[in-house]
Amino acid sequence: MSRPAKTLLRAAIGLALLAAVLWLAEPARVLARLHGAHWRWLAAGLLAAIASNLASALRWRALAAWLGAARVGVRDACRWYFQAIGLNALLPGAVLGGDVYRAVVLQRAAPDAPGTTAAAGWSVLLDRVSGVWMLCVIGALGTAACATPLGAALHMRAALLAALALCAAAALLALPWALPPLLRRVNTPGTAQGRLARLLTPLAQAAQCPDFGQQMRWQAFVSAAVQLLSAAALACGALALGVQQPLAVWAFAIAPIFLMAALPASVGGWGTREAAAALALAPFGVAADAAVGAGMVYGLYAIAQGALGALAFGLPKAAGE
Repeated sequence: MSRPAKTLLRAAIGLALLAAVLWLAEPARVLARLHGAHWRWLAAGLLAAIASNLASALRWRALAAWLGAARVGVRDACRWYFQAIGLNALLPGAVLGGDVYRAVVLQRAAPDAPGTTAAAGWSVLLDRVSGVWMLCVIGALGTAACATPLGAALHMRAALLAALALCAAAALLALPWALPPLLRRVNTPGTAQGRLARLLTPLAQAAQCPDFGQQMRWQAFVSAAVQLLSAAALACGALALGVQQPLAVWAFAIAPIFLMAALPASVGGWGTREAAAALALAPFGVAADAAVGAGMVYGLYAIAQGALGALAFGLPKAAGE
């Protein structure tokens, strides 16, 4: 199957899933929720989403410099990041289009520097991994805090679910510290592992730096801020539609909702995000139309940020400019 055909197929799957979710939630009820949304909560959610992505842009900028990629200014990092958000929101393939764009423009910032291409690619990949890593940590902690209703929905003892979730959170938090020894094991010259080591060179060099621990703590802190601000944006969007839930519920819900939205099977996460919202919030008594509406509001935040990013920081430049 050709690439255009695959792109159209992903778009069709995402739109079909969104249509199915809307049909199950009753379109008239969803539209009524959106029509009656409180604009103050909508505005608060948009501001939280913008703050989250500004923090993400600064995290990526610091990570790129640490890996040896081009050192760019705050304005350029924010401009490229928000342009990528616009691409993510409009192109099939969820986050992949915007991530590729960020890697390309970062590499073009210093095309003659050795290792820039690899470092630029690793900076985008690890920036995404850092966000998913902390998303899963917070989601696990939210699961532990919401173990009673979730356990009932899963037909599982709440104490066992909470214990498993806390163990998962602890294991995830310890995971980055296993990176340096793993890289040393891969770095064996003259073998297939040695060829892999050449690909991992920017990451291996960064892991051996004296400031490795400091960088990991910085990544953990900023990634936590990013995810908490994203949770606040989702919660504010839901509040605009009349949905009130404790903070622990949103700490749990962001993991399935955001992970499903990132799947390369839709356009900008439309369809997968709303389906995940309906399923994740159902154990807490949230009506399907309200959950789907909250997912749609969060998707609209992404489109608004892409448009604002283009206006505030400039449109993506053509190749060679």
